[in-house]
Amino acid sequence: MVLGGNLPNSELPTWVALSPVTRVPVRDDLSALEGYHSPQVDVRVRLNTNEAPVAPPQAFREAYAEAISDIEWHRYPDRAASGLRSAIADLHGVSPEMVFVANGSNEVLQTVLLTFAGPGRTVATFEPTYQLHSHIARITGATVIEGERSTDFSLDVNEVRRVINEFHPHVTFLCSPNNPTGGVDSPELVAEVLALSTGLVVVDEAYGQFAPWSALELINEETPLVVTRTFSKTWSMAAARLGYLIGPRWLVAELDKVVLPYHLDTAKQIAGTLAVQFQGDMEERVRTIVAERERLVNALASLDVDVFESGANFILVRPRSKSGRTVWQGLLDRSVLIRDCSSWPRLADCLRVTIGTPEQDDIFLKALTEVLS
Repeated sequence: MVLGGNLPNSELPTWVALSPVTRVPVRDDLSALEGYHSPQVDVRVRLNTNEAPVAPPQAFREAYAEAISDIEWHRYPDRAASGLRSAIADLHGVSPEMVFVANGSNEVLQTVLLTFAGPGRTVATFEPTYQLHSHIARITGATVIEGERSTDFSLDVNEVRRVINEFHPHVTFLCSPNNPTGGVDSPELVAEVLALSTGLVVVDEAYGQFAPWSALELINEETPLVVTRTFSKTWSMAAARLGYLIGPRWLVAELDKVVLPYHLDTAKQIAGTLAVQFQGDMEERVRTIVAERERLVNALASLDVDVFESGANFILVRPRSKSGRTVWQGLLDRSVLIRDCSSWPRLADCLRVTIGTPEQDDIFLKALTEVLS
């Protein structure tokens, strides 16, 4: 029985009908916080969320369907996700004790921040960058210090030095390739940040496989560095919400103390373990997307937009003669959806387009040409 049901207010018990609505206040530091959203609309071409343009191979789908048919649904999942950690460890040539897995890279980031940030601690970001770095840090109660990127959105080591020397952050975020701008931090720059930092350095490599190098090569037991990855992009598994971290054994052990028990379900563990068996398909998909990215960059260079260098599966552009919002709306009117970043801090008039299939990208280019002219 549902208390009150659909009874009119006059027929409710007096204590129910007269009780005022009580809203329990959220924490003071969260009262002005807005959620992270990526609105979706029904369009012919959707290039706004940096998903892979194609699905995993059919062989993966068949293997997964067979594997989940044997799940013991009345049993809890493997709490340590041992099989999945071992598969990821083999992929990167590290030990399973250096791997942490969670529900998407966002839960990985959340666990890192719950462990090493929080009230009384400081987290450094360099804006513009992935919005959830600062968003999750604030949710944990940490103080966020926002450094500034250069006008071309590259990371200025002098600004990094200023932020670290002045605020001594407990966690410093790098994002390479950087979302939403696409730039890749050099090995020398990351090494410089590690030398300057007195806390943990997190390199978010959600798009790392599209870039020419990875900070994974810098990880060891003595360096407070972690690299986060996701299955959403290169593995074509956004629906699975599966992410992981590679870092020192001692650090991963601390994360295991904080994450909720049985947080990673059995079906997801199976999906990730099977996926890495199709590494060759993933690498071929990455090569195809990178080649298509270069084709799109070359095509955009002839249009009335500024194009920012990208090492990811997306490109950031800024129209020169029309506002970003006007161009975005014009594309939407032609049933093409890209990400409107024009209202974001430091990204006036900027738009981000995900690399799609050649057919999708041609439709986008045709629509963009029409809107700009």
